[in-house]
Amino acid sequence: MSPLVKKEPLIDAVLFDFGGVVTTSPFEAFSRYENEIGAPLDSIRRINSTNPDNNAWAKMERSEVTISEFCKLFEAEATDLGLKMSGQKVLECLSGNVRPQMVRAIEILQKRVRIGCITNNMKSGRGAGMARTSEHAASVAQIMQMFEVVVESAKVGIRKPDVRIYELACSELGVDPRNCAYLDDLGINCKPAANLGMVAIKVVDPEVALDHLESVVGFSLR
Repeated sequence: MSPLVKKEPLIDAVLFDFGGVVTTSPFEAFSRYENEIGAPLDSIRRINSTNPDNNAWAKMERSEVTISEFCKLFEAEATDLGLKMSGQKVLECLSGNVRPQMVRAIEILQKRVRIGCITNNMKSGRGAGMARTSEHAASVAQIMQMFEVVVESAKVGIRKPDVRIYELACSELGVDPRNCAYLDDLGINCKPAANLGMVAIKVVDPEVALDHLESVVGFSLR
């Protein structure tokens, strides 16, 4: 019987969003907060999609405002739409639970392909992977160290879906976008990756997303 041959990966690199992919989506926490204060469902997403390039959220992720300035701006934007919200409470929604199946996939991937992370976050260290506790912070930090390259919007002054942040990540990894896969929970962030030639995978159900990624890389991620 001939020995088993380990297949070569079908692509060179996999790039991950963090919140909503490696951790649970902040949108779940947004919905809980909206329910708690009696606001219409998706109110926070509505605020953040109004003037999306220059609103409080965009400025925060490009490090153009402080956290306190963000809160004031966000609350003013909410008021303009007839809503009363706490900017600080909204920021607290950004700390998602780690998805162990995604961490396992990253562990497997890092042995066979280049891996990186592109995340929209805040300079203070908060963001989609924002820690609730010291234990959670340690877990997030450990996962971040698994990536060869981490491109943070707050550090580079560019945020998704600006195509330049994807190009920067590929440049730092030394890979051609056409030989990469990209995972994100937002379709608007997947589109620029796809336009560069990446295989863009929108993460709604993490198990389904991993099935898709397995077919792209050509080996099991479980």
